[in-house]
Amino acid sequence: MTSTIPAAHRGDVEILWNYHDMHHPLRPADIAIGLGSHDLGVATCAADLYHRGLVPRIVFTGANAPTTVERFPRGEAVHYREHALDNGVPDTAILIETHATNTGENIANTRRLLADHDITVASAILISRPYQQRRAYATARKLWPELAISCASRPLPLDAYVATIGDADRVISMLVGDTQRILVYPGKGFAIPQPMPAAVHDAYERLIHAGYTARLIPTTQPQ
Repeated sequence: MTSTIPAAHRGDVEILWNYHDMHHPLRPADIAIGLGSHDLGVATCAADLYHRGLVPRIVFTGANAPTTVERFPRGEAVHYREHALDNGVPDTAILIETHATNTGENIANTRRLLADHDITVASAILISRPYQQRRAYATARKLWPELAISCASRPLPLDAYVATIGDADRVISMLVGDTQRILVYPGKGFAIPQPMPAAVHDAYERLIHAGYTARLIPTTQPQ
């Protein structure tokens, strides 16, 4: 395990990293939605947005996945909430949703949770891992089209982010997996289509050829 991106693949990794960052300007929103994952930086970012006055309330959503159960044994949303509390967010400003196991469920379950609490929102900041932004956006636009959405992540450069995770191969495999999902999920009805420049697709193919396939889903040819 290494926290250094192999020099031979750095250019391709940077292409995918930049593609998945939506580069949205941050504006005040009715709520922040922190999407569960192995990355505690989601909760750090949510707390920062709250303290900056950009959101009055946070929903953390996530149960567990094979990649998170060891790190967050009580569930992603539970650990995120605890981290936000440790960072000074009041408990009254946090809701948690503890059943979602994928991004679609994160969005659908959050929508239902807010309805159950009689909370109406017209805008949201989706907080995710940096390389999950585009997929989160495409999923939310499919499942909650009337919601005004912007995306955010903890603002770390690529190398600093890899260092926080401590495993470059894992991050690269995640980047490749999320790129595949951008291609495949619209055809499955999970997300809206997203443009993908040829340079991004070529980088994705080269990284697959280099063996970064751990996060690929079984599929026929991407649609």
